[in-house]
Amino acid sequence: MSTVMIIEDEESIATLLTYNLEKEGYKTVVVSNGLNAVSEVERVQPSVIILDWMLPEISGVEICKLIRSKPDIKTIPIIMLTAKSQEEDKIKGLGAGADDYVTKPFSVPELMARVKTNMRRAPLFEEKEKFLEFEDIHMDLVERKVRRGDVYIHLSPTEFRLLKMLVKEPGKVFSREVLLKSVWGENIFVESRTVDVHIRRLRSSLNKHGPDYIRTVRANGYAIDKKIDLPSDDDTNED
Repeated sequence: MSTVMIIEDEESIATLLTYNLEKEGYKTVVVSNGLNAVSEVERVQPSVIILDWMLPEISGVEICKLIRSKPDIKTIPIIMLTAKSQEEDKIKGLGAGADDYVTKPFSVPELMARVKTNMRRAPLFEEKEKFLEFEDIHMDLVERKVRRGDVYIHLSPTEFRLLKMLVKEPGKVFSREVLLKSVWGENIFVESRTVDVHIRRLRSSLNKHGPDYIRTVRANGYAIDKKIDLPSDDDTNED
């Protein structure tokens, strides 16, 4: 049975989430004190975390950053639950390492769908390939590790899935809509801007150790290729 950890200080919301998640067959663990959140994540090792942005002791954004800094828990998908609806706030949450976000008041069916989409995939359901490579980028699909040259690179689960799509078909341009459906799942209401934020984070992680192979195709989407004799695109050209 997969475990969902709810890091939420509002008892009514925690109770609502617990009821609906357990009805879907998940085990739940509720953490109401943000100061204990990271240690509880390390102890429980949940499959997905629902993390409230506004916690009294420490913000959800800071907790997210701490989780992403811990090797043993850094790959656990995080859904940020927030009352903040401004685009810059959403981008801030995603930039801290969250894989997804839901704004309050939220639709319970939508949140359940997002939990399913972000649920860590078991190796049993992984593709037949065990490894993918593009130039000096090496992906281990079983261990879910990424290496550039001799350096291992930390990617969030969403960034890993984005990179896998690009590397599997070098040169192919994937639209934002295709990436949203393939990485986030069908019937998930995520803005296309979310793709841009995750691509920017993916680029930032990869480009510390080599050239930028991710190409922005204006008004179309993204591709990975060597970009020989191609003009250099940057995030300022994204729509």
